[in-house]
Amino acid sequence: MKKAKDIINTTNLTRMVMALAVLLSLVAIFLVATHRTPSAMRRANECKSVVMVASGDTLSKLLLEQGLSHNDVNTIAKVLKSDAEISTLRADRDKLEFVRENDDAPVTKIVVIPSPWRQVELTCNDEGAWDCKTVDIERDVRATYRSGEILDGDSFYLAGQRAGIPAGILADVYDLLAFEMDFERDVRAGQKFSVLYEENFSEGEKIDNGRVLAVAFEALRGNVKMYRFRKSDGTTGYYDEDGNGAIKSLKRTPINNAKVTSSFSNKRKHPVLGYTRAHKGVDFRASTGTPIPAAGAGRVVARSYNRGHGNYVKIRHNGSYETLYAHMSKFAKGVNVGTTVRQGQTIGYVGSTGISTGPHLHYEIIKDGKHVNPMTVKLPAISNLDKADKKKFVEYRKILDEGIEKLSENPSLFIQL
Repeated sequence: MKKAKDIINTTNLTRMVMALAVLLSLVAIFLVATHRTPSAMRRANECKSVVMVASGDTLSKLLLEQGLSHNDVNTIAKVLKSDAEISTLRADRDKLEFVRENDDAPVTKIVVIPSPWRQVELTCNDEGAWDCKTVDIERDVRATYRSGEILDGDSFYLAGQRAGIPAGILADVYDLLAFEMDFERDVRAGQKFSVLYEENFSEGEKIDNGRVLAVAFEALRGNVKMYRFRKSDGTTGYYDEDGNGAIKSLKRTPINNAKVTSSFSNKRKHPVLGYTRAHKGVDFRASTGTPIPAAGAGRVVARSYNRGHGNYVKIRHNGSYETLYAHMSKFAKGVNVGTTVRQGQTIGYVGSTGISTGPHLHYEIIKDGKHVNPMTVKLPAISNLDKADKKKFVEYRKILDEGIEKLSENPSLFIQL
């Protein structure tokens, strides 16, 4: 037998402590695995059911079907409205998840899912009151690159579809490029284009698309490039390669993808009157009833009818620029003289009123009281970057361009954001 002093030496004591710790850990693991706590057991036995809101469904109807009382229904409706700003449910969009401790137990938790990125959790506490908590779902955001080329007979939309660009992203690209180019006259076979945009994933599954991060197009008047950038004040915008504002105060083509039927000209034979006179705007063919968006933010200074223009609206954008929209079939509700409109807001609908041979939009830009060609006039940017932000932008743009170059070589890859 060893002496006590030999047994309880530093080395042996350390070994004993380590052995005891391992033994206790194994015992703890065994106990956790075989003897769950009541709350853990409750979670394991929880019963969940998900209901997609259908046409005709109301919150009250769905809650009553789950066995909740009228008093609970009223309380839940009030809590949702005050704490989550949810007052109505949307058919085929919103989902409700009901949680019970078991199949026969009452509902103890309700999860309202108005979007893939937000859910509202309602829980019933021990006093029977309902508490509300909003949870934002973290997004797995990836930057995806797509590129294409215009072929003979193509429109940009068809070429974009062939390149695999989603319809919503194509619409956003249209809106961006419309500040710089005319899709009817600037699109030719052989032109190349590309777009870098966000895709949002959750648990490895793509949910939706995000924002356009960069776009490039080989236009007739020179290559157009735009980059999305967040300024120091937290606001975001689109800028060209040098950091100048790419979003102009006015759009050259208010209606996307509309065909130009008559250009700006100082001498044009009028198709109805038969004699030559100036055509002070651009005509875009579109079917009757097509919404007409304001080309820029401003204030309505005229909303009337005359023999030549038919129903028309005139908007003043600042001290220098005004735009005019003619031959409308009708005006948009709420658009009157003095109304402030935002860029893209519908102000009327395409028609053929006044002196017109068919439904179209006649669009004019007036600068300092003089009519100018919407397709060639140099339009002012809404905002440019200051010196500090421009320096950051140039650094950011270089990094983004490097990423775009790598993705162009391997389009199946993506950039994790």
